Amino acid sequence: MSANSSSTAAALALIADDMRGMDAVIELRLKSEVPLVSQVSRYIVAAGGKRLRPALLLLMCGALGYREAQRYNLAAVVEFIHTATLLHDDVVDESTLRRGRATANEAFGNPASVLVGDFLYSRAFQMMVEAGDMRIMQTLAEATNVIAEGEVLQLMNMHDAGLSEEGYLRVIRSKTAKLFEASARLAALLAQSPAAIEQGCADYGQALGTAFQVIDDVLDYDGDVSEMGKNLGDDLREGKATLPLIIAMQRGTEEERTTIQQAIETGGTDQMARIIAIVHDTGALQATRDAAAVEAQRALNALQLLPQNIYSNALMQLASQLLERRS
Repeated sequence: MSANSSSTAAALALIADDMRGMDAVIELRLKSEVPLVSQVSRYIVAAGGKRLRPALLLLMCGALGYREAQRYNLAAVVEFIHTATLLHDDVVDESTLRRGRATANEAFGNPASVLVGDFLYSRAFQMMVEAGDMRIMQTLAEATNVIAEGEVLQLMNMHDAGLSEEGYLRVIRSKTAKLFEASARLAALLAQSPAAIEQGCADYGQALGTAFQVIDDVLDYDGDVSEMGKNLGDDLREGKATLPLIIAMQRGTEEERTTIQQAIETGGTDQMARIIAIVHDTGALQATRDAAAVEAQRALNALQLLPQNIYSNALMQLASQLLERRS
């Protein structure tokens, strides 16, 4: 087990009971009189994954001393929103593999995936209304809207080899980091924390989510396929200009730049081995890891506002070990 996976495991062990509490809520709220809804929902929820977003909410609740049952409901809401985005994402990206097994769209078809994603969104909104707190509803409604904008932005950027670092960061701050940010902020709202602590929680979540996605983009060119559970080069196949490619084009020769540019514009992977070599040779992977390190440090800085306890220590470990992630 790597240092990273062991620190993540240690953090998750702290909230193992809380995660079971969330699972009980998920089990209850996935029930539907339409069998296919339950079937597809259970299929993707059972696929597992790191479940970092609800874990972040529960760890933050621990750090802030909030122990009421409402944390299970909101953790489930966050997981439902994330799962809905995955269902829609895989249809848009025409993905066939996620977490080492067939995506829901591959197993059940695109229409079922889109419609069950809609069910999960609407179920999440039912549950957040039940919390009866306008700030909680506002936070989740805004996050869901920003995520949708991020998805559309990414769609507009597909096959655009001219995408800047700024444009890339705008997409991932919307598409990925926003739900991390909301998850951390929700804990502060539940705990009725002062504004400064709420902002610190939100800043931590946003920085952690950004670093997580930047490292994810590194792994598309430097990951272990058997550990990742997805196909190497998927991003390139979908025409995504991610940070390793953007930096490689900035640093590479004219010929190397043209090779990457053509691959992004066509979604062609016949030059995949060559492109991986260019990304490595130009130092683009290390530069991308350095960019993630800046975000991880920002997350660590934000934690200084929180009480010092085993939960905030676990959050510190999550941020500092993220850079060693290999899957």
